[in-house]
Amino acid sequence: MGKSLAINAGSSTLKFKLFQMPEEEVIAEGAIDRIGLGNSLVEIKYDNGQKYETHEDVNDHSAAIQLMLNQLTELKIITDFNEITGIGHRVVAGGQEFKDSAIIDDDVLQKIKDLSEYAPLHNPAAALGIEAFKKILPNVLSVAVFDTSFHTSMPQENYMYAIPYEYYEKYGARKYGAHGTSHRYVAGRAAAMLGKPLKDLKLITMHLGAGGSITAIKDGKSFDTSMGFTPLAGIEMATRSGDIDASLVAYLMEKLNIDKPNDMINILNKKSGLIGVSGVSADMRDLEKVQAKNPRAKLARDMFINRIVRYVGSYLAELGGADAIVFTAGVGENDIMIRQEVADKLSYFGIGVDPEKNDIRGVERDLSVEGSKIKTLLIPTDEELMIVRDIERLRQDK
Repeated sequence: MGKSLAINAGSSTLKFKLFQMPEEEVIAEGAIDRIGLGNSLVEIKYDNGQKYETHEDVNDHSAAIQLMLNQLTELKIITDFNEITGIGHRVVAGGQEFKDSAIIDDDVLQKIKDLSEYAPLHNPAAALGIEAFKKILPNVLSVAVFDTSFHTSMPQENYMYAIPYEYYEKYGARKYGAHGTSHRYVAGRAAAMLGKPLKDLKLITMHLGAGGSITAIKDGKSFDTSMGFTPLAGIEMATRSGDIDASLVAYLMEKLNIDKPNDMINILNKKSGLIGVSGVSADMRDLEKVQAKNPRAKLARDMFINRIVRYVGSYLAELGGADAIVFTAGVGENDIMIRQEVADKLSYFGIGVDPEKNDIRGVERDLSVEGSKIKTLLIPTDEELMIVRDIERLRQDK
């Protein structure tokens, strides 16, 4: 019937995946980096292993999109721009405004811009990508898919902070969470694997990548999640600190002679987490290789596991048990020892991973040891698929 694009626009990057719909077949995927910075790398993978790659200057997002579309045509992946019938844009912050994905009109676009103070690194870039596509393909259905929408179902006691209530009323100071599209996808797949309706399940989904978040799911909806007002909160991540005492932030600012809060936030976002603790790398694979000889690398991994176990344990208490826990995203899908160690530390709850089943990377599988009270599932995430599915769903609802 048509082809749909899933788009993830960063401040200097454009990532995409092209699907044949409604078959949901991936036709091509790729990325353009260093937009506006010179010598951009353009990569497109297609046709079961073919790869196109070049370097050239790409001045802005409009130029990047035009280049991408032209190259899709030259590679005969599409014959005409009119084959593209839907474009879905990943948007990080939807605030309290967007409880679901939305068809983009002028009002929705303006609200995405207005919400930029909640995600200053992400929403402006998404808006740039939306505007650029609107200029080039003005008549194609465009949909915004928000990372936060899935979490708008949280009860108030779980999303509120214990600060003066007026800050919530005036400034929207509350927990919003992130990775909602990923948590929503793997929850649906978990229900299929367990052979039960999602609304009848209690799940804990663990999106463990460079950014990481853990979500408690009850009645098919987000009940609680580890990330907070921004994606800085929660577990230890590649370069983010995760949870930290606010008084320690003020203390360190004084010791480091830091006057601007954003400078301290930058340290917590970009120089902390695995890289900050280990001093070696923000990549878990690098730490795994050297942890036997490097105590700080081992400490970084141990802290990562500790924070996961802490959140999963608290969510098991909140939910009153669970039917399954789910590992997903880069670390969750590929780090065999992280999965094993997390499960081992949660054995008290009736969680257990079979080492033979667990000896796998990136393949959907029930990892549970025989007789487990709570299943352990490995489910590769697919946020792009959720994006194009939302395009089709909203197209039918128009």
